[in-house]
Amino acid sequence: MTPARRTSPELRMVAVCAGSLFVLGMVMTFSASFVSSTAETGDPFGIVTRHALWCALAVPAGYAASRVQPRTWRRMALPLLAFALLAALLVLVPNLGVSANGSRRWFDIGPVTFQPSEVVKLGVALWSAHILARAWPRLRAGDVRSLLVPVAPMLFAAVVLVAASPDLETAFIVAVAGGVPLFLAGLPLRLVAGGALLGGLGMWSEIVGREYRQARIEAWFDPLAYYDTIGYQTSQGFFALASGGWFGVGLGQGRGKWLYVPNAHTDFIFAIIGEELGLVGGLTVIALFTALGVAGVRITRRAADPFGRLLAGAITGWIMVQAFTNVGSVVGLLPVTGVTLPLVSFGGSSLFVTAVAIGMLAGVARSLAPPGDGEDGPPRQLRLVGSEEMAG
Repeated sequence: MTPARRTSPELRMVAVCAGSLFVLGMVMTFSASFVSSTAETGDPFGIVTRHALWCALAVPAGYAASRVQPRTWRRMALPLLAFALLAALLVLVPNLGVSANGSRRWFDIGPVTFQPSEVVKLGVALWSAHILARAWPRLRAGDVRSLLVPVAPMLFAAVVLVAASPDLETAFIVAVAGGVPLFLAGLPLRLVAGGALLGGLGMWSEIVGREYRQARIEAWFDPLAYYDTIGYQTSQGFFALASGGWFGVGLGQGRGKWLYVPNAHTDFIFAIIGEELGLVGGLTVIALFTALGVAGVRITRRAADPFGRLLAGAITGWIMVQAFTNVGSVVGLLPVTGVTLPLVSFGGSSLFVTAVAIGMLAGVARSLAPPGDGEDGPPRQLRLVGSEEMAG
């Protein structure tokens, strides 16, 4: 491997964006959490200390993942997926999974809380890329059955397991992690549209079947009308963002975290960023994620083999959709979703798994094909297939 490839612009962009978001997450987690941490435990550093410990595990894990050859990850695809799906099933068992706010999504393992759905995202992305890369010669011949089987049934099972917790938002992100490789591998657009329609109908049936989700949709249209109930979090998020102005009220000076904005250090940390760092700070966060997405697309286009391309596309799609779903829910473009802001929000499982995924993306970037290689054939927009590629 040549030094030039190890220091490709894409690799540097991933490292700079991810590193900046990690640092921002550490700073803003402390700023957003010290009031609630003091109120709950008497220790203002309790939450940020746990976040720092997770960072101390996540950063080395992400770096180690970046040094592993992509072909090594292929050997781990099936074991990781099996572990993730088994954990997602077991968390639904009352005596095993921990329930909070009406959802059963976590395991309590001593001092550590573990959320299986985070591992499901990574397992689905890795396994889908592996299976589709293995079937690459048949895919190039237009064999749609090889595209759908066994990826589509597995993806359906994973989505249903995560949605059963219930966690509809994360189930959607799991669908993205497994659906992007299918799209990039050449799934006909009519099947993409059909799958999206079925998924949308499934989500709608879940929404109308649960009263609290219907109320969340109603509050999305007019949060102030539901200020005392389901619209309170959205309204307080708006107040925090509005008070930030262009440059914010100053780091640590925000009022929203004083037990006004619920989940200020997790789901709604972007509201605190907007309040304390202003519109400029919020746009900087969006710019970092956008740059990370651009790097991911470029890595997807230039990866040296089909597996690397599909894995890079899956990871990029998952992280971008999750980031902009979180931001969209805070600014009112989407209903409140409950997903974290990747690399920034407090949340050990999410932070660790996302760091490993970013490391995998960087690992693919280390073995990029020279510029122009692998971009001369179908399928579709990203033109992933080179003229002489093998399945690996």
